[in-house]
Amino acid sequence: MKNLINTIKNIFAIEDLRVRILNTLGFLLVYRLGSYIVLPGVNSAQLAMNHGADQGGLVGLINIFSGGAFSKAAIFGLGIMPYISASIVVQLLGIAVPFFQKLQKEGPSGQKKIERITRVLTVFVTAFQAPGYIYSQILAYSSVEGNVTFFYVRSTLILIAGTIFVMWLGEKITDKGVGNGISLIIMIGIIARLPGAFVQEFTGRVIESGGGLILLLVELVFLVMVIMANILLVQGTRRIPVQFAKRIVGNKQYGGARQFIPLKVNASGVMPIIFAQAIMFIPLTFAPYITSPGLSGFIQSLTDFGGFWYNMVFGLMIVAFTYFYTAVIINPNQMAEDMKRNGGYIPGVKPGKKTAEYIDMVMSRITLPGAVFLAIVAILPSIAMKFGMDSQFARFYGGTSMLILVGVMMDTLQQIESYLLMRHYDGLMKTGRIKGRTSLSGATAA
Repeated sequence: MKNLINTIKNIFAIEDLRVRILNTLGFLLVYRLGSYIVLPGVNSAQLAMNHGADQGGLVGLINIFSGGAFSKAAIFGLGIMPYISASIVVQLLGIAVPFFQKLQKEGPSGQKKIERITRVLTVFVTAFQAPGYIYSQILAYSSVEGNVTFFYVRSTLILIAGTIFVMWLGEKITDKGVGNGISLIIMIGIIARLPGAFVQEFTGRVIESGGGLILLLVELVFLVMVIMANILLVQGTRRIPVQFAKRIVGNKQYGGARQFIPLKVNASGVMPIIFAQAIMFIPLTFAPYITSPGLSGFIQSLTDFGGFWYNMVFGLMIVAFTYFYTAVIINPNQMAEDMKRNGGYIPGVKPGKKTAEYIDMVMSRITLPGAVFLAIVAILPSIAMKFGMDSQFARFYGGTSMLILVGVMMDTLQQIESYLLMRHYDGLMKTGRIKGRTSLSGATAA
């Protein structure tokens, strides 16, 4: 406890870090307040009464990401997910379209252009998703005041403005706060739903005799084990030895030391989960416009959070996106070129093309088990529900929620520790440094 108090004192003794933490908390508070402001004209009492019984499936999962704003018909009802969807589209265009490939190679200036395109695309994605959201999640559960057409137009504009504002908050947190703003906004929405989910599970197990306190304790123990497994997934690395040639300058010797390239087992972090989840939201958007019974049943199977086909498609997409995003953020050719330029080489491997091929081979081998484990953890909530666990609490039992919580917390704590070490303070842990996803050169935090 004494070490914890000293660490907190050290954190707030650094003015820059203290200001950034306070900025982050302030921006997140604004986001949470916006999650409770209901769209004008919506009967919130009727919506809460009718919507409360239908929190399963993909709708309940979206509601967790938005911190409850989705079911409340709040101005931040669509949250940050349209921005994530737009980012996916831009990432895919970067592979297939030469114009976007050129922008990616232009450095900071090209990145700014890509960000502007992503913002504009976010507006179009939100404008497309908002009518479906209004129809399926507001009008289906509540009556509205005034003309319905006017309500559609007004609410669509408000939802677009809300998503743009949330996107702006995320960028401000990244710029003036601690951690990645978009990831923190998703994380705070997840954490906001955790206390209520635990109370429901406690009520079902203990008060309503759904297994008793012993079974609840077993669930909590297994939850701790899942958290530990997620931390291992985030921190697991494959170290490739790199030997640097000796150089004699005057009467001094430089180089000759052996270092390591820490290739992450899960170099892509939580992005495959977010990407796959954003894609799985698409059937829900199209659902109101489908009239064919056969196609409607197919769409329904892809929105059933606990169903076989949803989890099968979701798991396969996670594996595919893990390889895709790893290929985007890690460039073996660039790493081989940098090593050759600095006089480094991997023992037993020729510099240049052979080194790039070797790094690519190692990444392919370690990415497969990492991707499969990522997919297994992502579908754990569905397995937990099969054993009678409350659906709200099961979503924190591994799955997307747990992966995002662990990954984002590790990244944020690593940034805080970096500030402490730069000011010659002890880190957050005496037994070793915290390793977030950003410890690998060239990786991008989610």
